[in-house]
Amino acid sequence: MPMSPQPLESRVEALEDRVTRLGALPARIDSVELQIVQLRSEMHDEFSAVRVEMRASKEELRQEMRESKGELRQEMRESKEELHQEMRESEEELRQEMRQLKEETRQLMVELNDETRRHMLVLHEEVIGRIALLQEGLVERRQPPRKKRKP
Repeated sequence: MPMSPQPLESRVEALEDRVTRLGALPARIDSVELQIVQLRSEMHDEFSAVRVEMRASKEELRQEMRESKGELRQEMRESKEELHQEMRESEEELRQEMRQLKEETRQLMVELNDETRRHMLVLHEEVIGRIALLQEGLVERRQPPRKKRKP
């Protein structure tokens, strides 16, 4: 079977069109390759710039931390001194309060001791009185009964 001329021409045209497009392909690949090389170069530059910025930021941060450390130490020293001063004042107040309580306790003990002495003296006098009464009763019992006289 013979092939019709129309499809052959159409095939040839399609093939020529493909060959033409394939001919343009190396130029396009070169263009893409160039873009990739440029992209790599730009990325390298940007990464380098980021590294430089990170180093600078790192150094700034370290410097800020050193300064903050110094400030923090100073604040801690001041707070420590304030705390010590407050403790000394509180200690003196506490000592004064303890002296006052000691004096009040001593005074109360003296009063209670005096009261106890008074009670002991009263009890002692009562015991002496009872002993005297008991002795009087014993003396009366020991004496022989008196005989009654006849008138």
